[in-house]
Amino acid sequence: MGSMFRSEEMTLCQLFLQSEASYACVSELGELGLVQFRDLNPDVNAFQRKFVNEVRRCDEMERKLRFLEKEIKKDGIPMLDTGDNPDAPAPREMIDLEATFEKLENEMKEVNANSEALKRNFLELTELKHILRKTQTFFDEAELHHSQALHDPSLTEENLGLLGEEAQRTGQALRLGFVAGVILRERIPAFERMLWRVCRGNVFLRQAEIDNPLEDPVTGDQVDKSVFIIFFQGEQLKSRVKKICEGFRATLYPCPETPAERREMAIGVMTRIEDLNTVLSQTQDHRHRVLVAAARNIKVWFIKVRKIKAIYHTLNMFNLDVTQKCLIAECWCPVGDLDRIQQALRRGTERSGSSVPSILNRMMTKQVPPTYNRTNKFTQAFQNIVDAYGVASYREVNPALYTIISFPFLFAVMFGDTGHGIIMFLFALGLVLKEKQIQAKKIDNEIFEIFFSGRYVILLMGAFSLYTGLLYNDFYSKSVNIFGSSWYPVDPQTNQTYTLKTLNGSENLVLDVRTSYVIGPYPFGLDPVWSMSKNKITVTNSIKMKLSVILGVTQMFFGVALSLVNNRYFNKAINIYCEFIPQVIFLFCMFGYLIILIFVKWTTFTYKDTGNAPNLLIGLINMVLFAYSDTAQPSVRPFYSGQKGLQIFLVLLALACVPWMWFTKPFLLRHWHRYGQFKHQQLSVQSGDLVNHAQEVNHGDGGTMAAGELTDSEEEFNFEEVFVHQSIHTIEYCLGCISHTASYLRLWALSLAHAQLSEVLWKMVLHIGLAMDHGILGAFVTVPLFAFWAVLTVVVLVVMEGLSAFLHALRLHWVEFQSKFYSGEGYKFQPFSFENMMEYAIED
Repeated sequence: MGSMFRSEEMTLCQLFLQSEASYACVSELGELGLVQFRDLNPDVNAFQRKFVNEVRRCDEMERKLRFLEKEIKKDGIPMLDTGDNPDAPAPREMIDLEATFEKLENEMKEVNANSEALKRNFLELTELKHILRKTQTFFDEAELHHSQALHDPSLTEENLGLLGEEAQRTGQALRLGFVAGVILRERIPAFERMLWRVCRGNVFLRQAEIDNPLEDPVTGDQVDKSVFIIFFQGEQLKSRVKKICEGFRATLYPCPETPAERREMAIGVMTRIEDLNTVLSQTQDHRHRVLVAAARNIKVWFIKVRKIKAIYHTLNMFNLDVTQKCLIAECWCPVGDLDRIQQALRRGTERSGSSVPSILNRMMTKQVPPTYNRTNKFTQAFQNIVDAYGVASYREVNPALYTIISFPFLFAVMFGDTGHGIIMFLFALGLVLKEKQIQAKKIDNEIFEIFFSGRYVILLMGAFSLYTGLLYNDFYSKSVNIFGSSWYPVDPQTNQTYTLKTLNGSENLVLDVRTSYVIGPYPFGLDPVWSMSKNKITVTNSIKMKLSVILGVTQMFFGVALSLVNNRYFNKAINIYCEFIPQVIFLFCMFGYLIILIFVKWTTFTYKDTGNAPNLLIGLINMVLFAYSDTAQPSVRPFYSGQKGLQIFLVLLALACVPWMWFTKPFLLRHWHRYGQFKHQQLSVQSGDLVNHAQEVNHGDGGTMAAGELTDSEEEFNFEEVFVHQSIHTIEYCLGCISHTASYLRLWALSLAHAQLSEVLWKMVLHIGLAMDHGILGAFVTVPLFAFWAVLTVVVLVVMEGLSAFLHALRLHWVEFQSKFYSGEGYKFQPFSFENMMEYAIED
């Protein structure tokens, strides 16, 4: 836990790598994942760096792999993922990989082109087949109508020829031209209107739908089409019709005029379709075999290419020495892992066959190192909660260690219900027990990923909620009589036990504490008799409100104590004497004293003192206002000797702490700078001792850090800025002590809201079925009511109320707790690691 308490000690190192060994050494460091490289060429364009050609080659290989992956997914072929993590291939293997990918891409493009051409031919033949069938039907209908017109002169003009009665009288056989084709079904109405308007009604259109949808050879989508035939007379109309067909992207096909020719063409079309089906099937089989073979290795190929690209991208951050034979790099790394880094460099040198060893040299620097907190799968979620507020400054106390316990506990104080805690605990326990299977499935759902990554947080929240639910004696809003109640139904007037007849016939019965409270305190938690009491909320509110204040002030005291740990570690003596000590005194005089009064009231006053017990809230207000009166009500009068003098002393001491925090530090700093005594005092910018100066951390040979060493550039001192900064800090702390204490009352408020909402849901839903006297009817009604109650319990009380309590616990940690000691002005250690690149491509 040492690394959780404070971030790892970091050092800036310089690497000297031989050109032939640099690739292998960086590859080993990427597998290790403990080195964060600095860009030594920030002013050099990305296209002007040494290994830009290699990076481009990797980009091209990635493009080809994405093309193959797209084709594999299009065919629905599963990609084999064995979880292997192959080493980065040697530079000479890039040529083999490029040749393999080039061959696969060309083969797939050729197969796709052939397949598209075959599908286009197949589509044309299929459309021609439907045209021949439908047009034959049109002509058969025309012959039938013509024969009917010859034998029955009384037919209406609808059944006459296109030119009307004049052609019938002359008896001339007029020959009409026609064109046939296929068009998208949704374009038919507009197509028909356009023909009518342009040709002025001098054309005759027949159309019929194709029953089965046809496949588009380019997109692969299924489209609905219709066959049409247009009759017209004259070349002018023929030209207009063809232009309209071209505008509507209709496909025209040749259609013979005689039935025999149409029949002969149809036979030829069917033969060609059968041949095309055979060729298409063989083409698809070949495509499938190629993609199946690629699917076996594509995941491994992606990993290899991304590792190569990451290595060359990192090498582009290095500098070349004057001999052009050595690469120079700078990197941040943990001091405790220098031996492992040295071993990785040796392995890389041996792999490359270089005879010159790589050199790792620690450097002296004044730059602030990155913050590196070692985590595991359990502590990572809690560290993320802290980092969401701000990454810890280098080597300051890490709140995540205490958040592991305090965060789920404060959540449980607001969410205390044993039943709801069991649901949350079992859900998280299932995620924990099945975590390996879930990780193997790689579920791509953002909301589920949030719950899964926080499974250990939810597990502890459920466990603590179960515990606080037992304290509150709440199990789905019902109390459980585990140890037997300490109260007995005794009539205070007759001192006799209430009879069953009296209990069933009365709604309002009073239990006198002097006669009914006979055993003593309930062994654990709240006595179950309070669940039947009408003044339950009054009693529980008093307890929970006081507990909220106690927990809040205790956590704030702990936060101030952690600031002492930070100040001692960074040798900030002035912060201890000018900030920590007055802060503790101020907080104790105002709210530490209130906590003592709460415990005194609990231990000193009994039921016999009802009405005479002190009202702590009114007493605290009178203490600040110096309002004391011997004639006031007993609940607001002093209840111990010397109370008035002690409270006046505490208020005056708290007021004295304000100028102590406000003025002492700025004027002391000005005195030291003015009279040359500042050089004997170690200070740091992080605490606000200096303003407008770069943070400095010096790395000694032994790896120790000395913060705040003075340089010539720090001789300038701006008193106004320091004074304003200290004024803001003092006002924020003094007002924050009051507002933060009041903010902790949300523990009581949300606990009350959760308990009342649970009780209302029970009474208005499930209690209806359980209260029915009829057995069979009650059973039938209870089953759906129970299902409805269970759904609302999970959705509203567990999920929504749980999210609300989570957000409030988050605020209490970020604002009320961490503001006492945590600056959060660091930047995260982001090592060069292949593990982080398994799922995401490298971004330049």
